[in-house]
Amino acid sequence: MTALQPTMNAASAANLGGHPAQAAAAPKAEPAISAKTWIAVIGATLGAFMAVLNIQIVNASLADIQGAIGAGIDDGGWISTSYLIAEIVVIPLSGWLAQVFSIRRYLLTNAVLFLILSVACAFAQDLPQMIVLRAIQGFSGGVLIPMAFTLIITLLPKAKQPVGLALFAVSATFAPAIGPTIGGYLTENWGWRFIFYVNLVPGAVMIAMLWFSLEAKPMKLSLLREGDWAGIATMAIGLSALQTVLEEGNKDDWFGSPFIVKLSVIAAVALTLFVWIEWTGKKPLLNLRLLFRRNFGFGILANFLLGIALYGSVFILPVYLSRIQGYNAEQIGMVLAWTGFPQLLLIPLVPRLMQKFDARIIIGVGFALFAASNFMNIHMTNDYATDQLFWPNVVRAFGQALVFAPLSAVATAGIEAENAGSASGLFNMMRNLGGAVGIALLQTLLTKREQYHSNVLMQSVSLLEQATRARIEKLTQYFMAHGVLDPGDASHRAFVAVGKIVQKQAFILAFGDMFFLLGVALIAALAASLLLKKPGHLESGGAH
Repeated sequence: MTALQPTMNAASAANLGGHPAQAAAAPKAEPAISAKTWIAVIGATLGAFMAVLNIQIVNASLADIQGAIGAGIDDGGWISTSYLIAEIVVIPLSGWLAQVFSIRRYLLTNAVLFLILSVACAFAQDLPQMIVLRAIQGFSGGVLIPMAFTLIITLLPKAKQPVGLALFAVSATFAPAIGPTIGGYLTENWGWRFIFYVNLVPGAVMIAMLWFSLEAKPMKLSLLREGDWAGIATMAIGLSALQTVLEEGNKDDWFGSPFIVKLSVIAAVALTLFVWIEWTGKKPLLNLRLLFRRNFGFGILANFLLGIALYGSVFILPVYLSRIQGYNAEQIGMVLAWTGFPQLLLIPLVPRLMQKFDARIIIGVGFALFAASNFMNIHMTNDYATDQLFWPNVVRAFGQALVFAPLSAVATAGIEAENAGSASGLFNMMRNLGGAVGIALLQTLLTKREQYHSNVLMQSVSLLEQATRARIEKLTQYFMAHGVLDPGDASHRAFVAVGKIVQKQAFILAFGDMFFLLGVALIAALAASLLLKKPGHLESGGAH
């Protein structure tokens, strides 16, 4: 930036036909943005959208995939876990690898691989094949997310970055919300293989746009010799172990499992070593000192909490609708559509709002609305279904649409070009990590709170209570009237039915607790966003 300054000043003076002092007084002309730049940004964000969509769209069809390839419920979870592990490892690596192989070559190669592996996944014959293919797909798809973010904050001038970040928000917040809708529809009407085929047409458009727009540059293979290999190794081991612990911990009873204990120790040791290596190394993979910049540090914290709520809500709503209301994948998708589709209308308006209002106000309103949408769901009943979820989902759509672009813009304001890769890797990794933490917490706490509420409710369901005896008698008569001849068997069935009613009510109360927890996480994110500096203070910072 400084090397270009004399040339820029002289050019400005010449254009004014006068003295450099006159140039200084004149307003800066906004740099023109070529069509190729916009095509590159749109193509890259389309890739990020598909990579994020692929997580939720597969989760919506997991039961069908497990049945088709003969995988058990427990082992079948690795179809998603393998993708997520590979994705979270490659995100912070992408900035450095893009320097080594050039952005054009690196992005196009991984975009092509992502499509090839999408088709390959549709032809997987058994669980081991599917896990391997999904892991490689996650590694290639994970590249698309931070590279889109990097292109936005390096190719676009600061005044236009909100537009680019609004485009990226479609992948960050709209894709997770709409994934179950698309996945459910395709699975119920066309079969599970089409959730992989759906990537082909937009993927071909993405590759064409990137091929046309990205500038060819030579590779810098010499950087491989200078690579932070110790940092890469410890990060890959640590993040893989941590992601596995978060994905599998609840199923394996957390620290009651020797496997989870060993992985937790590995994650703690490896990630501690990684932080020490990055902090003391001369050429670190990630510049962790960026975290001590006020806006980036608090922005990362708010983004981590956003990940908890964003992916947590996408996880908990389908579980509720399936377990309590008995909805199938397509019906669940239609309920969640009201969280997704309104964002398509709202997100394009956000850059205009950022021109008129302090970005921190927009962030605060967004977090407040997102939190409110969760608090609206805490008093759930047995009849709480599509109609009752409509307004909370619409409010959530407004909140999500308002948060991401301004939060990203404020957090990355002042980030220099040489630090763009680190900033992009850290920002996107922490949101995904927040999602993994959020889902793990919700899975565990949902079980614990159901047990708590069951114990409380069962204290009121006593044979000493007249209401309980009357209910059991009524159910006994019902079963005898519907073909159960043995009074003892009918009475037993009545007791079982009462137990199921209690358990269902306990689960409903537990789901309400989970929404309360998500709302609290978003209030904490709101508090973190209030500590951000006004963006105007950073107008002169950064080289983009």
